[in-house]
Amino acid sequence: MKTLITGGAGFIGSNTANRMLEDGESVVILDNLSRPGSEKNLAWLQSNFPEVEFVKADVRNAGDLTAALSAHAPFDALIHLAAQVAVTTSVDDPRLDFDINALGTLNLLESVRSLGLDPAILFTSTNKVYGEMLDQAVVEEATRYRYADLEHGISELAPLDFHSPYGCSKGTADQYVHDYHRIFGLRTIVFRNSCIYGPRQFGIEDQGWLAWFVIAARLGHPITIYGDGKQVRDVLFVDDLIRAMRAAIENIDATAGQVYNMGGGVSNSLSVWREFGPMLEKLLGASIDVDFRDWRPGDQKIYISDVRKAQETFGWSPRVDAQDGVRRLFEWVDANPELFQA
Repeated sequence: MKTLITGGAGFIGSNTANRMLEDGESVVILDNLSRPGSEKNLAWLQSNFPEVEFVKADVRNAGDLTAALSAHAPFDALIHLAAQVAVTTSVDDPRLDFDINALGTLNLLESVRSLGLDPAILFTSTNKVYGEMLDQAVVEEATRYRYADLEHGISELAPLDFHSPYGCSKGTADQYVHDYHRIFGLRTIVFRNSCIYGPRQFGIEDQGWLAWFVIAARLGHPITIYGDGKQVRDVLFVDDLIRAMRAAIENIDATAGQVYNMGGGVSNSLSVWREFGPMLEKLLGASIDVDFRDWRPGDQKIYISDVRKAQETFGWSPRVDAQDGVRRLFEWVDANPELFQA
């Protein structure tokens, strides 16, 4: 099995590459190393697996991308993770956000098509394609919000409502990937990810909130909560996401052309501070002061993925519960404080 991973030096990419290399598979990493921490992740991978192939390239450059794919073809699977991932960055620089997420994804699809390649293509989209979901009734409780009527969370049948430039760019890419299966027969899969977390995640305030809170608490950095801290997300440990991606690719005959909401589901949902905060304080062994500020535009009071379609199609469900996953992330940060020095 040979897999090419765009954004392969990022958090999800490096963990995925590591798992595949451990299993004796062949991996090509394509990354422009622009994201903080990506060079550290690449060095970690290369120290463990000198045989891993690395291509420094940018998905915004169609020519370089096509050349890179051609040079390393054929490959069995292509996991497209390269992205601009912060809502706030998208608001500050919508063109950069569009060029990376929307144009970069179109470049990739066209490269595959022009070269006549036929890998299984898995694209990681986002729950932000559903917008604020103001049509869903929400109930406020002591430590969290909950859906009034959705026992299992948001399914793939929920209407799309792109909100923020980030939602627009990822939603555009999402729909291109989906439609390239229908129009051109590419074997594509879309994962609309909720909050993925785990080791090798260099979270920042703008993106990767769970990892950022752990890093900030461990290093004594200030933490800002936007909103009231009761907003809920379902969280998925990166090992579980990797299992899901590999299972979806292995079952490409059933998954091609499909979209899956991918997260921890109801059983792995947390409010971002009212419930997660006490967990983190217990691990740290100290109280944590935080600064509360106004809600950010487009922020969902609650988002929980309905993951039953993945279970039905390729037999996947989360295994790592939030309590254990957060502990494992904290232990990695605690053991590697030097990785987070400027």
